[in-house]
Amino acid sequence: MFPEIPVLQSLLKEVASEELLPRFAHAQRSIKPDGSIVTEADFAVQERLIRALRQLTPDFGVLGEEMSEEEQRELLASVEQGLWCLDPLDGTSNFAAGVPFFAISLALVRQGRPVLGLVYDPLREECFHAAAGGGAWLNSERLLQRRIGLPLARCIAVVDFKRLERDLKRRLVDEPPFSSQRNFGSTALEWCWLAAGRCHVYLHGRQKLWDYAAGLLILGEAGGRETRLDPDESEVSSMGSRSAVAALDPDLFAEWTAWLGLDKRFLGK
Repeated sequence: MFPEIPVLQSLLKEVASEELLPRFAHAQRSIKPDGSIVTEADFAVQERLIRALRQLTPDFGVLGEEMSEEEQRELLASVEQGLWCLDPLDGTSNFAAGVPFFAISLALVRQGRPVLGLVYDPLREECFHAAAGGGAWLNSERLLQRRIGLPLARCIAVVDFKRLERDLKRRLVDEPPFSSQRNFGSTALEWCWLAAGRCHVYLHGRQKLWDYAAGLLILGEAGGRETRLDPDESEVSSMGSRSAVAALDPDLFAEWTAWLGLDKRFLGK
């Protein structure tokens, strides 16, 4: 059995209040081998939540972003009942610099798909959550598929340029098909803001499982659509990276993917 959503919400709020917020903007930091930042807050949140989740669901493994790659691979290979996938601090660079856009992301993955997902933004006290087949929610408000009613040329796009191929980056800069572009620095929250209609189309070149598992479910349960830049990229519940192309509005999704040429790429496989 899965824990009730309110139980998990309370857990995330408690840990964020005690471990994240007191360290906001002045946490001790270090650099990981891949060049990204990690702080003491990442480790404190991960330790607290892993301990709590093992007590709540002893049959499920818990994979945290700040575990070693060897531990992560062992968990992915050995767990059959289910696997919690945790990003204890999504948006670490923002958090360390004092930028108010970060979150805790937690998803339960079973049989290769996320079936439960929560993304908690402690500064706004917003908890996005979804269960497979149960819809997507922001606190107590249900998130529904929206018809934006705008062409792609009038839309706000969230695009992470850093991880895209050079030719695509140049095309997006020289011939932008959208009205304006953002990149907020927390992948999990970007998925959720898209699901809430706060932006219109999304493009990211490379995400790990803990970056997207919860947000992918939340967007899907809100009626949004997503795909990848290449069909050969990693499936969910893999250690490989995965790109993301998404929109909440199905008409915008069709226009966005057509501009990117994804129909031709996928049909050619």
